[in-house]
Amino acid sequence: MSDKFDLKHLPRETIEGMLGDFARNWLAHDGLWFLKVEAEAGMEKATLYDKQAWQDFTQIEAKRIMKRHNIPEVGGLEALEKALWFRMYAFINEQSVYFEDGNLILEMNNCRVQLARERDNRELFPCKQVGVVEYEFFARTIDPRIKTICKHCPPDLHNSNYFCKWEFSIQP
Repeated sequence: MSDKFDLKHLPRETIEGMLGDFARNWLAHDGLWFLKVEAEAGMEKATLYDKQAWQDFTQIEAKRIMKRHNIPEVGGLEALEKALWFRMYAFINEQSVYFEDGNLILEMNNCRVQLARERDNRELFPCKQVGVVEYEFFARTIDPRIKTICKHCPPDLHNSNYFCKWEFSIQP
């Protein structure tokens, strides 16, 4: 590779922009395959395949985040909090992550998937069953003691402050 294309020679703003581009490209690919399966086989089949893919992907993502950012295994809710900020979603969605009553809360305030569906006059993606798989496997990869509870997620009625809300706690 030519030195002029080496990341070491690119300005920080360019590299940060590329991270956002990579995340948006990943999400576009995820959405495009889903829409194709939905069109061919229906929402139920597309959701089934989506759950299966997320079960594997989310564990790969968690392990890579842990390695890259020196997040310890069985690091509790603090480790999960850190890992959530390094997910691909964190580069393109607006989210809130905070502690409440000893539990970790994640709110997806603006979700590009749901906003795109709204923009295209589609119903919100009923992602709760996919999200349960995604967040449970992500959290348990970070620390197997973590319990995940879906507090709100489509097809639940849209909340004006977030599209979905998740609660994480440590189980003894």
